Amino acid sequence: MIDGTHFGGQVLVVALGIAEGGEKHVLGVWQGATENTTVVKGLLEDLLDRGLNRERRYLVVMDGSKALRAGVERVFGEQVEVQRCQIHKRRNVKEYLPENCQKDYDRRMRNAYAMNNYAEAKEALQKIFRQLERINPSAARSLEEGLEETLTVHRLGIGAVLRRKLATTNPIESCLSTVQRVARNVKRWREGDQPLRWTATGLLEAEKKFRRIKGYQEILLLKERLNPSHIQQKEARAVEVA
Repeated sequence: MIDGTHFGGQVLVVALGIAEGGEKHVLGVWQGATENTTVVKGLLEDLLDRGLNRERRYLVVMDGSKALRAGVERVFGEQVEVQRCQIHKRRNVKEYLPENCQKDYDRRMRNAYAMNNYAEAKEALQKIFRQLERINPSAARSLEEGLEETLTVHRLGIGAVLRRKLATTNPIESCLSTVQRVARNVKRWREGDQPLRWTATGLLEAEKKFRRIKGYQEILLLKERLNPSHIQQKEARAVEVA
C-alpha cells in the first residue's frame, strides 16, 4: 500500500507492506516537495535496493493519484497489479452529483463492490455508469476512469473478508492518521529532514498498534495467483530435497 502525508509544505510518501501471516510492516518513507512520480519511484527503488524481489509480481493498493500510478509502473512495469481504492472512487463520483441523489448512487456503488463475483460487480458498475451518463456525464466519466483497477481484488478471486481489507487504502490511512496526531503540536516546520523525522516517529508509534488483518489466511492464495510459476518452482525444489 502506498500513500502520502503533508508536513511543512512537503510530502512524505509511505509504503506499507502486508506479510503472508497478515502482519503489517512500514517498509519505507520518502520525502519530496510534491507527491510526484519521481518521489514514488525513489521510494520503490529504495525498497528494491534493500531486498524487495525484482522478479516477483506484487499487488499495490493506492488511491487515484496519477503520480503514484506512474511511479509504480515505472519501477514494476506493466505486470504489476494495482488495486485502486474503492472508497476514494465512491467519494469522487459523489462529489459530482447533486445532494438529492448522492446517497442513492453511493449505495449502488457500495453494493456493486460488495458482490463476490467479478463479472457481476463489473456489470453492476457499468449499469451505474450508463445511468450516470444520462443525468451527469462528469460523474459518469469519474466512475469510468480507472474502473477496472477498482476491481482487481475481485478479478484475482480473493474472498470477501480479505478483499474488504485490500480494496481500500484504509490500513495505510489509519497509519498516517497516527503520524498526523503525533506531529500536530509542531507549530513551525524548518527546512531539512524535520518532516521526515516526525513522520518516522509517527510511523513507529503506529506500529505499536498494528494487528494482523482479517482474512490473512487467503494471502497465500493471492501469492499463488500473482506468482504461479514462482510457487511451482518452490514446490519442485521442495520435492527434490525430499
